[in-house]
Order: sequence, then structure tokens, then C-alpha cells
Amino acid sequence: MDDSGSGRKELLRLMSDFGTVGLNVAAPIFVGVWIGHWLDSKVFGGRTSPWLTLYFILVGVIAGFRNLYRFLKQRMRENEKG
Repeated sequence: MDDSGSGRKELLRLMSDFGTVGLNVAAPIFVGVWIGHWLDSKVFGGRTSPWLTLYFILVGVIAGFRNLYRFLKQRMRENEKG
């Protein structure tokens, strides 16, 4: 087998993993900010500001780290298989 092809394949896999991890952690946080801000400003007219935004940021952070944990757990299982 060609060593450079195998190395390139591994590099591409690592790059895609880093991109996936970044999106899986950042996206829930941004969604949480958006939902919290929207609820604070549009639904409750600013009466709850900034509490719902902070709450949904926290929910987004928890969801992001849960995604990270699940991703790493899946990768560890794949590495054990071969």
C-alpha cells in the first residue's frame, strides 16, 4: 500500500473530526443564545432579560459537552475495533 495515501487519509479524517467537534460544541451554544434572547425580547418583552438567555446558554453548554462526550466515546469504540 502507498504510505502517503494512508497518511493523507488519516489527516483528512482528523481534520473532519476537529470540524465535527467544533460544530457539535459551538452550535448548541449559539442556538441557546438565540432562543434565550428571542424569548427574553420577543415573548416576554424584556421583562425576563437576561435570565432566559443565561439559562439557555447553560443548556447549550451542557448539550455541547454532551455531544463532545458522545463523539469521543464513539471514536474510542471505533479505535478498539481496529
